[in-house]
Amino acid sequence: MGLCGRIIHMLLFEIGAVAIGTLAVLCAGHHGTDSAVAMNISISLVAMLWNFAFNWGFDKIFTGRREARGWGVRFLQTLVFEGGLLLFTVPLVMYFLRLGWWAALLADIGLSLLIVAYSLVFNWIFDHARARLLAKYGR
Repeated sequence: MGLCGRIIHMLLFEIGAVAIGTLAVLCAGHHGTDSAVAMNISISLVAMLWNFAFNWGFDKIFTGRREARGWGVRFLQTLVFEGGLLLFTVPLVMYFLRLGWWAALLADIGLSLLIVAYSLVFNWIFDHARARLLAKYGR
């Protein structure tokens, strides 16, 4: 997938993640729509920046073909990425939802698990839709 395809993928993914995260916050409590949307947009921006920086650094440390990485390295990458992301996003959850540290951590972990499930579904749909479009329009 080229640069344009990656940008489209990222934007569609983040729009969906903000929508799902916002709905989850609204369904889970009595927070206003403004704070739920602002928090999820903030988390989305932080996640995109962290994803770029973290994976660039990770690739500098773990050189070689990415497709040759074993499950242990992939598990380490996912665990460190998500742990680092929580460090950045828990304060955002605390601020926007006016929660204490522990409640914000639990809420953020819940949102993270929801986004992981969304990611699986989104990427499956995106990959299949992209394949159909490429087959139909011959790119």
